[in-house]
Amino acid sequence: MLPASLAAHWQQIQTQLTDHGVHHGLDWPGLWAQLPEQQQQQAQRVLTISRYVADALPREAAWFTSALLENRFLQPLTRPTIARWLDELSAGASSEDDWSKALRKLRRRAMVQIIWRDLLRLAPTLETTRALSDLADECVVRSLDFLTDILAARHGRPMGRQSGAEQSMLVLGMGKLGAYELNLSSDIDLIFTYPESGDTSGPKVISNQEFFVKLGQKLIQALDKPTADGFVFRTDMRLRPYGQSGPLVMNFRSLEEYYQDQGRDWERYAMVKARVMNGEHQPAARELLNILRPFTYRVYVDYSAFDSLRSMKAMINAEVRRRGLENNVKLGSGGIREVEFIVQAFQLIRGGQDKSLQTREIIKVLEILAAEGYLPAAACTELRDAYLFLRDSEHALQALNDEQTQLLPEEASAQARVALAMGCEDWPQYLQQLEQHRARVRHHFAQIVASDEDDQHNSDELLQWADMWLDDLDEQEQQAFLQQHPCPCDGFTDVQEQLHQFRESRAVLGMQQIGRERLDALMPLLLRELWQQPQPVVTLQRVMPLLEAVVRRTAYLVLLKENPQALTQLLKLCGASSWVAAYIAQTPLLLDELLNTSSLYHLPTRQELAEELHLRLLRIDEEDLEQQMEQLRQYVRAHKLRAAACEVMDALPLMKVSDYLTWLAEVTLETVLNLSWSQMVAKYGYPTDEQGDPVTGPEMVVIGYGKVGGLELSYSSDLDLVLLHNSYSMGSTTGERSQENGVFYTRMGQRMIHILTTQTRAGDLYDVDMRLRPSGNSGMIVASVKSFGEYQQQHAWTWEHQALVRARVLCGSANAAEQFEQIRRATLSRPRELPSLREEVRAMRQKMVDNLGSKDASGQHFHLKQDAGGIVDIEFLVQYGVLAWSHHYPELLDVTDNMRLLDAFEAAGLMDPQDRQTLQETYLSYRAETHRRALQKQDLLLDAETLTRLGFDARRNDVTRLWKLWLEA
Repeated sequence: MLPASLAAHWQQIQTQLTDHGVHHGLDWPGLWAQLPEQQQQQAQRVLTISRYVADALPREAAWFTSALLENRFLQPLTRPTIARWLDELSAGASSEDDWSKALRKLRRRAMVQIIWRDLLRLAPTLETTRALSDLADECVVRSLDFLTDILAARHGRPMGRQSGAEQSMLVLGMGKLGAYELNLSSDIDLIFTYPESGDTSGPKVISNQEFFVKLGQKLIQALDKPTADGFVFRTDMRLRPYGQSGPLVMNFRSLEEYYQDQGRDWERYAMVKARVMNGEHQPAARELLNILRPFTYRVYVDYSAFDSLRSMKAMINAEVRRRGLENNVKLGSGGIREVEFIVQAFQLIRGGQDKSLQTREIIKVLEILAAEGYLPAAACTELRDAYLFLRDSEHALQALNDEQTQLLPEEASAQARVALAMGCEDWPQYLQQLEQHRARVRHHFAQIVASDEDDQHNSDELLQWADMWLDDLDEQEQQAFLQQHPCPCDGFTDVQEQLHQFRESRAVLGMQQIGRERLDALMPLLLRELWQQPQPVVTLQRVMPLLEAVVRRTAYLVLLKENPQALTQLLKLCGASSWVAAYIAQTPLLLDELLNTSSLYHLPTRQELAEELHLRLLRIDEEDLEQQMEQLRQYVRAHKLRAAACEVMDALPLMKVSDYLTWLAEVTLETVLNLSWSQMVAKYGYPTDEQGDPVTGPEMVVIGYGKVGGLELSYSSDLDLVLLHNSYSMGSTTGERSQENGVFYTRMGQRMIHILTTQTRAGDLYDVDMRLRPSGNSGMIVASVKSFGEYQQQHAWTWEHQALVRARVLCGSANAAEQFEQIRRATLSRPRELPSLREEVRAMRQKMVDNLGSKDASGQHFHLKQDAGGIVDIEFLVQYGVLAWSHHYPELLDVTDNMRLLDAFEAAGLMDPQDRQTLQETYLSYRAETHRRALQKQDLLLDAETLTRLGFDARRNDVTRLWKLWLEA
């Protein structure tokens, strides 16, 4: 039922349809009488809201009468249907006028059906926008073909001067058209281009440039020129290079030169949605997109995009105020454009690294932003709902009279019609819902792309910090400054000196103007935040190398300026850890990790780590080893930083951090193994089994020793690895470049080590130590499981069996893993003569003390790891216990970490509970101190004062006592 306020309007529409119908052959009263009640109600709703539909029906009376009687308007409008209609309407068309008339009739039919479904809410928003975009695509592409043939009849086909191949004009659909997001009364923004210069083939020869200019002009006229039948699409060419003053068409070379040399920030914004309308899969289209993509998306994380987007928004705001457009659902505050800006900010900033963001459709990008954690899922949901509501509002406004408007109407009847279209009881209810959505958009926009008008960084207080940075404070002003902002320590002069040295450094003096402006904008914010730190002098000393590292990559300066929370976290972490400061300075890309504190201080599970790495690599061409290696390094460095952040801020205990670093290594190694396998198989084919059949999964296992085997990895730990395979020794691979199975796995192991250790721009992945493999450095890179078992049983030294205590499978073949575990258990559970075993363990321990200990006979210094009573004593004590007793207590072989092995000794009755507790507490205390010292870049040599302060003198005595009890009895 219609609202009472629209009853009079409906009567006007009925009268109009009857009167106009008489002139065009439409019997409206008769048609109305034939419609069932439900169709009458639907038609009444549509025709009351949309005067455009009421005007359109009489203009093609027979066709619309048939469509209404057959209820065809309820069906979705697809591209094939649009093409079929155009075929019917253009049958026999031989002139541009014939074609123009067919296009305009096509538009009228399509628009009526699209509006009909939209206003009855039969079509979701994105179906409406897709149908409108399909209509534009069909009109452009078919017109291009028709008009090209007309021109070619006079001038021949355009040919490439170098290639000799026929040339075609490519049409870039920009903006909403490029993203399949057209609205009911959209302009279409186009750019015309062609691959190669040359001339036409005749009869009347002209240059390719002239040919395509003529073609472009004819296409615009076919679409844009108003006739008695209306127009098809208003066509806007202002996004082309040089705008209205530029040539209508440019070849690829000229286009590339323009965007490389003169392309502006707003053109990058526009190119996010650019789409080749007439065939993106053709080679010329792929070439064109490869030209445009590097201009649009930077290979680095580009926070400078915020500045350009903010400038564009400021210009829009000025225009809104000047023209009184506050009630514009597109340009006004909280409108469609702000949603677009939010989404495209992330695309421009991160699209070069995250290819999934190079997606044109806003709703799809919002889903990616939520899935990848770039924005909270709740924020993305609110932005999505608001965007759809605003787009529906836009359609309702434009459906009224087919006008290109986004302004809310002031006339009461129009307001009531919009409210009806939006499913609201009245105009106030619609305004209430509209304001709710716009308020949410405003909030998120302010959080992400806040404008300078809302920026409080330009306060008088901040100007004082700027004066300090620029050393513009005289003595009196300096005293006044310190009274307002007292230095947290006595280091004000030291801070000034550091700033002076930095300002006068070659790196800063050599900066370009835009970079210096960005540095000058950041430094007052940094200094203000620095004053909140407990040790500003030390913190600044640690931050300076990072600033020096990024002054030539000023996007990072923008990142810190635009994200106060990242700046705060940076200073906190650098104040807490010199290692973190140096780590970030070495890889400034890690600044990205500081943007989201909820993820920075929350470590994912092992499964989540694996899923993240899998998704990272999915976005990379499987043959691009260089980019795979870069992504692996970025991934590992980012997660090591998160672990360090949790540790220095006491967000997680030591053992949780070690577990996490160990999981990180395991996930990385599993991925490296699979990448290496795929690359080797592509080169040599699959290894074969005894029957000569290909084996389609790697028969290799990666064994971790030492810290990775004992789940005790630290930030700079090597990976002690042994690589084993159990493939058929007489087999060969299936490829043309066939290799023996053993050679195949040796080369695969070499490939793994290459991926792990090669220095790239992001450094190496892990240092790898292979000296624990059979026969050490002289042994095979990858040994067979069989030879490994023989070596352990017949040739290995006692110290190698000690190392085997902490060895475990990290990844690889389940069958090979089972075989390794059988060898390990058999080797370790072998009965041993205890006196001889104790002697060998003591001798090896003494050798380590002599070579690696402090060599301080006075006892004034203690090496936390290597000296007697240190970490290695506890490790050797545990290893001795496993070798001595596992043949009686096989449960000692079930675990590889020292903490659980000590628990197992107590459970087996081999160790007093108090001794077990003492060793565990001491071991954890020692390890915590090694981590703390690693994060402060300090060595492990403790002086007597530190030893006493930490209580390690007593702990050292406890370890020495238990060492004597077990190994010197």
